[in-house]
Amino acid sequence: MEKGTIITALKENAAFMLICIAATAGILAVAWLFERSFAKRNGSTARTLTTRKVAMIGMFSAIAGILYCVDFALPIAPSFYKIDLSEMPALIAGFAFGPVAGVLVEFLKVVIKLLLKSTDSAFVGDFANFLIGCMLVLPSSVIYSFRKTRKRAILSLAVGTAVMAVFGTWFNAVYLLPTFAVLYGLPLDQIIAMGTAINPAVRDLGTFVLFTVAPINIIKGTLVSVLTMLVYKKISRVIK
Repeated sequence: MEKGTIITALKENAAFMLICIAATAGILAVAWLFERSFAKRNGSTARTLTTRKVAMIGMFSAIAGILYCVDFALPIAPSFYKIDLSEMPALIAGFAFGPVAGVLVEFLKVVIKLLLKSTDSAFVGDFANFLIGCMLVLPSSVIYSFRKTRKRAILSLAVGTAVMAVFGTWFNAVYLLPTFAVLYGLPLDQIIAMGTAINPAVRDLGTFVLFTVAPINIIKGTLVSVLTMLVYKKISRVIK
């Protein structure tokens, strides 16, 4: 989809975009409530977004937006399922500055990607990337905020990966794939057939998400988590 068609696509998919906006606002509200509860528990009166945080969020968003543009497919799923490493900057921001920062990086990276590369999935893939990415970033940054230790970081990333895998599988089955089929004019049976051509165990929508979507989310979550653990401490020293 060319950049000049973004406004047209927004008009055509107005109802879908309203759902995207509502979901984004809801996730940000949850992140803000957690962050305020942490501040209240610690007796802090600092603002959720300081000038320094805003600057760092902008920097990590730019990195995440570039990483989002560099995606690749895996042989276990149809080619329209791709993974990228854009959750890594969001996780680092969430660990360093709290869940609101992590969610904002997830949101802004999508905006940056749309400006750089537009969309080739009628915005469905971009919304999915944001929402499913938040299922990794939000719980991970919330759990890590309780106690910032290496063991807690590993636990938070494991929980985040599990939440992302479960939510991503469910979300694809009940909303994402049916919506993609309608907006793109691609019958679900044809999408399932693409999965069957790769894995004969795929017979219907349930087995499609179980044998294609779930493994992709687990692989992505594991890869991003390992990379985050390798670089976070070094980067955190620079941030501080």
